[in-house]
Amino acid sequence: QVHLVESGGGLVQPGGSLRLSCAAPGTIFDFAVMGWYRQAPGKQRELVAELTSGGVTNYADSVKGRFTISRDNAKNTVILQMNSLKPEDTAVYYCHYRRISQYWGQGTQVTVSS
Repeated sequence: QVHLVESGGGLVQPGGSLRLSCAAPGTIFDFAVMGWYRQAPGKQRELVAELTSGGVTNYADSVKGRFTISRDNAKNTVILQMNSLKPEDTAVYYCHYRRISQYWGQGTQVTVSS
């Protein structure tokens, strides 16, 4: 069983920044693909960004150039740095772990509004 603990969501004005963190204590982290997904009201959950253990990244077109995903294997942590936030980035953001099975975090709300 993998337990993912997310933090860092909140309310921010358009153009602002937020940093999401996801910790996976006691987990075999090294060979997992770690990612962030989001789900806005009335919409399907979508991939935001993911990062393999080898450093290969994949971003949704809507966040390229604004969001950066990174990981610290020693701390079993994955970070999503979100800059130049837009109202359409408002959603619940979920951490995702995929190795043999997949697991989800509980979600953290991000609201971009003036």
